[in-house]
Amino acid sequence: MGYGYLAIAIVSEVIATAALKPSEGFTNLVPSIIVVVGYAVAFYFLSLVLKSIPIGIAYAIWSGLGVAMISIVGVVLFKQKLDVAAVAGIALIITGVVVINVFSNSSGH
Repeated sequence: MGYGYLAIAIVSEVIATAALKPSEGFTNLVPSIIVVVGYAVAFYFLSLVLKSIPIGIAYAIWSGLGVAMISIVGVVLFKQKLDVAAVAGIALIITGVVVINVFSNSSGH
């Protein structure tokens, strides 16, 4: 269940982060509620993850995939542009997450 909970934590964090911009500094009610609930869900599930996955590994996966996913959200929803360096950096982050999961004995699986 650890990796299932981690997926929920990541998706919740990405939803909450995406709602930050439309919350307009917490002056817009609905997006502000999404931010607070999304982060609460994310941290709750991250706390469950830590029962079965080491904290360093869990956080590396959570933050790495979160960065990649929120970058995609930025491009799709907010029409932000990523240059070649940004895409390369995100690819390296994803590569790091894959290396941890496939080759590391520390990953807890």
